[in-house]
Amino acid sequence: MQRPAYLRGKQRMTWLLLLLAATVLLAIGIGLRDPWPADEPRFALNALEMLDTGHFWIPHRGGEPYPDKPPIFMWASAASIALTGSVRLGFLIPSLLGGVGTLVLVMDLCRRLYGRRIAFIAGAALLSTLQFVLQAKAAQIDMLVTFWITLGAYGLLRHALLGPARRWWYIGCVAMGLGVLTKGVGFLPLLMLPAWGLLAWRGRATPLAWKDLGLGLLTVIGTIALWVVPMVLLTTFGDDPTLAAYRDNILLKQTGERYAESWHHLEPWYYYLAKVIPWAWLPLILGLPWLLRVWWHRLRRLDARVLLPLSGLVLLVFFFSLSPGKRGVYMLPGVPLLVLAMAPLIPGLLCKRWVHWLGAALVAVLGTIFLLAGILGALGLPALADLAAEHGVSPWGWWVVLGLSAGALLYALKPRRGMLVFAGWMAVFWVLWSTWGYQILDGTRSPRDMMQQVVGITGPDAWLAMPTFDEEFLLQSRQPTVHFGFKTPKQAQLKRAYAWLKSDPTHRWLFVDQGKQEELSCADLSSARDLGQQNGELWWLIPGTAFADCQGDADAAPLYQAPTTLKAARAGGPAL
Repeated sequence: MQRPAYLRGKQRMTWLLLLLAATVLLAIGIGLRDPWPADEPRFALNALEMLDTGHFWIPHRGGEPYPDKPPIFMWASAASIALTGSVRLGFLIPSLLGGVGTLVLVMDLCRRLYGRRIAFIAGAALLSTLQFVLQAKAAQIDMLVTFWITLGAYGLLRHALLGPARRWWYIGCVAMGLGVLTKGVGFLPLLMLPAWGLLAWRGRATPLAWKDLGLGLLTVIGTIALWVVPMVLLTTFGDDPTLAAYRDNILLKQTGERYAESWHHLEPWYYYLAKVIPWAWLPLILGLPWLLRVWWHRLRRLDARVLLPLSGLVLLVFFFSLSPGKRGVYMLPGVPLLVLAMAPLIPGLLCKRWVHWLGAALVAVLGTIFLLAGILGALGLPALADLAAEHGVSPWGWWVVLGLSAGALLYALKPRRGMLVFAGWMAVFWVLWSTWGYQILDGTRSPRDMMQQVVGITGPDAWLAMPTFDEEFLLQSRQPTVHFGFKTPKQAQLKRAYAWLKSDPTHRWLFVDQGKQEELSCADLSSARDLGQQNGELWWLIPGTAFADCQGDADAAPLYQAPTTLKAARAGGPAL
C-alpha cells in the first residue's frame, strides 16, 4: 500500500490543534448529566461531604468514613465542584484533566524520542482508543490514576532514554506516590526497572545509580507518608472507634488483602487477555499480529525506546492477572504504555492494507448492528421493546444515526482508509453519546426526579431513612437523611430503622426497595407510596406511622446522618 498522505510531507497539524480537538471531544457533555452509578455518585458524595463538613483528610460517605480509596480523587472532585458551583459541572473535570494531561505526556515523550510527526500520530492513536476516551468521560478514579502512572513512567523514561535527567526521575517518583494516594497502584512504572537495569548493563539506556534508586523509592514512600502519617495519628489517637476501623481497612484490607484475596469481581487468569483487551484497546489491538513480529525484532536489537514501555505493559497485564479480583478499568494505565511501545511503528502499520480493511470491517459490522437495532426497535420488535421498557429508554433514533454515520464515513473515505474511518466514527459516537445519549439515559440512571417526588410527598423538613442505601439516592436526597452503616447486615439495619421511625413517626419516612417486602411484613404496607422503578428496582416510600407493630432495636446498628446543607449542588443546581 502506498504511504498515506498524512504520513508524508510537512506536518501541518500542530500539537495545539490536536490538544484543542481532544479537549473539546472529552469535554462535550459536561453539565448534561448527573453522576451515574456505580462509582460516580459515591465520589461526588465524598466530595460534597468534604465541602460541607470540612473533613478533608478522611473521606466520608453519608457521615460514615469511606475506607475503600485514598482521598486525592475526592479532593480533586471537591475542588472542581467548589470552583464551578455545581456537581453537574464539576464532577467530570478531574477525569477530563487526567485525560488531557496523559495525552500531553505521551505526545511530548514521543516528540523527544521520534519527532513531531510521530508525536502527533501517537496522540491521535491514544485519542482513538476506546477505553481511553470512555474513562476520560467517566468520573471514576481510573483516569486520574492513569495520569499519575503515566507521569511516573514519563519521568522514568526521560531519565532512562534521554538522560541523565535525575530531576525527572524524582518528579516521576513523586507522581507514583500521588498515584498510590489516588488508587494504590501508582507504583506500576517501577515494573520497568528490571528491563531498565538490563538495558543499562548492555549500554542501551542511562544507568540508574543505586543512590538515585534508593532516594527515588524514599521519595515515593515520603509522598505517600504525607497523607498516611497524619491519617494514622488522627485515627489512632482519636476517640472514635470507626476511625480506627477506617485506618485498619484502608491500610490492610484495601491493599494487600484486596489484591491477594479479593472478595468480589472474581475472574479467571485469562480475563484481561480474552474479555477486556480485545475491545478496550481497539483499534490499536487490530495491529497486534504485525506488531508482535516487529517487537520481536526490536527486542533482538535491544531498542530501549520500545522495550522499556513494552516491558512495563507486559508486566502490568501479568500483575493484574495474578489477582483473583479483576475489573476492566485496571487495564487503562496500559493504554499509554501501549501507544509508547508502538509509536515508531504506527506509520508502517498504517501502510498495511489489511489493517485498514479490518478497521473498515469493524465499523461496517458495528454500524449495521446499530442501524438494524434502531430500525427494529422503532418498529416495535418485542425483544427490543421489552428491553426499552425495562430500562425506561428509547434510543432508536440515536442508534439509527450511528448506523447511518458509519455508512457515510465508509462511503466518503473508502475502506482503504479504514483506520481513519474508525477514528472518525468513534468521534461521532462520542459526540452523540455525550449529548443525545446523556439526555436519553440521565433520567433512568439518575434518581434526581424520584427524590424530587419524595420531597414533594414528605415536605422538605421531614426526615428520611435509607436502609441498605445506594449512593445515588443519598446524593440526590433533598431533605435530612439517615442510614445505618453501608456494611451493616440488612436485618440489623431494619431493626435500627424501626426504632428510629417509631421515635417520631409523624415526621419520619422509610425509603426502601420493594424487594424487601418479606422483611417488612410487620409494617402496614397499605400506606406505602409506590414510587415506580429506578435503577432496575421498584421503590416504596413508607410513613413512620406504618411501623407501629414492628419491633425495633436502637442498638442493632449505628445511625449516620448525611450532611444536608448542599441541597442545590446535590440536585445539580447552579450553585452550592
